[in-house]
Amino acid sequence: MNTVADLNLTRFMGDWHVLADIATPFDRNAVNPLETYKLAPGGVVETTYSYREGSPDGPLRERNLKGFVSAESPAIWGMQIFWPVKAEYRVVYLDDDYQTTIIGRTKRDFVWVMARTPAIDPKTFATLMTTVQTLGYDLSQIRIHEPMRSLQVQETESNINRND
Repeated sequence: MNTVADLNLTRFMGDWHVLADIATPFDRNAVNPLETYKLAPGGVVETTYSYREGSPDGPLRERNLKGFVSAESPAIWGMQIFWPVKAEYRVVYLDDDYQTTIIGRTKRDFVWVMARTPAIDPKTFATLMTTVQTLGYDLSQIRIHEPMRSLQVQETESNINRND
C-alpha cells in the first residue's frame, strides 16, 4: 500500500477529526473521535485520542499513544497502542491543503478517514470513501461518525426532493 510521497510531518501535526473508520477493538465504543498529533524530539509523534464513550453524551475518554516515525518515510509510523506493540500506521492519502487524510494498513483491517473539521462537504466525503474502496477496503465495514452521518442523510434527502 503506497503512502503519501512528500509528507510534511510538521504541517500534518494538530487535530484530526475521525469522520469514518474501521475501528480497532479499543475504538468500538468511541463516538466522535479526535486524534491530536504533536511532534516530539527523536521522530516521535505524541498522540492523544479523545472520544465520547458509547454516545455523543457519554463520558469523555482519552488515550495517549506514541507514533514512531519510520526512517523509510515520514508517512509510515509504528503506533504504540501499548508497550511493546507498534501497529502499522500509513498516511495513504492527504489533500494538498492538509485538510483531509486517510490512514491505512497493509492488512486492510483498519482505516481512518479524517479531516481538520468535524464534518466536510458530502461530495468530498464520497470521494474519500471511493478512495478507501480503491485501496481495497470493504465499505460495508466502515462506520461513519456524527456529524458526517447526518450530513450524508441530508444530502440524500435533498437529492430525492430535487428528483420529485
